[in-house]
Amino acid sequence: MRHLLLMASFSSRTNMHARNLAIVWAPNLLRSKDIEATGFNGTAAFMEVRVQSIVVEFILTHVEQLFGDAPLRGTTRPVGGRGA
Repeated sequence: MRHLLLMASFSSRTNMHARNLAIVWAPNLLRSKDIEATGFNGTAAFMEVRVQSIVVEFILTHVEQLFGDAPLRGTTRPVGGRGA
């Protein structure tokens, strides 16, 4: 999520702000086995992806509140710096 937030910081050049990133990444980050198993299509699939993108956008806009300042697992934070 922090990486996606970093990508959103370049939105003035890429037009990939939090909402656009959420739309693109939500189906992969919040994969729904129900959609895959039942073969949803059309309106049902669209509504599921819409909900997923809203959740991912919320997470992206609240990364610090949700995850705090803790470094990502398997990474180290430089002394005096902020982790990614």
